[in-house]
Amino acid sequence: MSTQARPAGKPRARALGLPFPGTPGPLNAITDVAGVQVGFCTLIDPARNCRTGVTAILPRPGHVPAPVPAGFFSLNGNGEMTGTHWIAHAGHFLGPVLISNTHAIGACHTAATRWMIDTYAEHFRGMAWAMPVVAETYDGILNDINAMHVQPEHAMAALADLKGGPVAEGAVGGGTGMIAYEFKAGTGTSSRRVGIGGQVYTVAVLVQANHGRRGWLNILGQRVGQLMPEGAFRTQDQGSIITIVATDAPLSPLYLQALARRASLGVGRGGTPGGNSSGDLFLAFSVADPGLPPQADRPILTRHELNGDLVDPLYLAAVEATEEAVVNALVAADPVPAFRPAGQMIPAIDTTRLAALFRA
Repeated sequence: MSTQARPAGKPRARALGLPFPGTPGPLNAITDVAGVQVGFCTLIDPARNCRTGVTAILPRPGHVPAPVPAGFFSLNGNGEMTGTHWIAHAGHFLGPVLISNTHAIGACHTAATRWMIDTYAEHFRGMAWAMPVVAETYDGILNDINAMHVQPEHAMAALADLKGGPVAEGAVGGGTGMIAYEFKAGTGTSSRRVGIGGQVYTVAVLVQANHGRRGWLNILGQRVGQLMPEGAFRTQDQGSIITIVATDAPLSPLYLQALARRASLGVGRGGTPGGNSSGDLFLAFSVADPGLPPQADRPILTRHELNGDLVDPLYLAAVEATEEAVVNALVAADPVPAFRPAGQMIPAIDTTRLAALFRA
């Protein structure tokens, strides 16, 4: 089952016996939200000190532009996510979300703009403009980030790879060169299903995990970082995490901002306080209402919105799915040699020891 093993076949956190709360969707992935697609371009070339890539997420498929309502939250702002000023002002965005490394923002923005012009060709024949969402975390320990290996064609390749179904985790796409809690990490995903008012809704998360110090790591109440100190190398937090939350619940931009804020609690469950050098950025969107916007010919817009007094199960789902997505990123990884300092090995978390903690 996709909740138990990722496409490469390596066990996910639940398959190790970690008793995460909540009910996941059939894939336990962001693609459990109907219509959401994910694509990757992974770049690994040890001869060029290249270990990086691009992750693409598309909220709505198709060739007709259909914005999604959205909300943004910054727990700590030492990072970048483009397009968020417009999201804060208008409450929605259009097109894909790309995630890569810090020095690839420009290349990914160029590619996303080109993709939107080509994909929404009829729309862009008029007075239209692209304002893509592109986010980053720093992979300069495992990747020669100053060589700027990611080019627009690599971001286009990730967009060409967009699809539903099971989602790869660990060292894939933008997560290829990322480290969390001083273990190799990267891309992780998870989902939750909750019932509200007789309807079942999905809240799902994809993270690019590159944050935290070893001693902070807490998994479901176990002080894992303190129990597995081998290979720790940092004296302060120097990473970041990007968290994308998708849902099919009809939420207003105000409540999507609140949902993004709750996802930060899921990151905090892992032990990080959100260090000063960390960029901890959160974006939530809903695919529920296909009527947003384009209703340009109507003076009154018609939208659906869940009663705010009933949203607590969605908040809990975002917390739980984010917490599990980070651990899925950790258990997917393998040890890799560092680019800086040369010769250092970045360890993967010992999944045998991790499983034994919970069997005990």
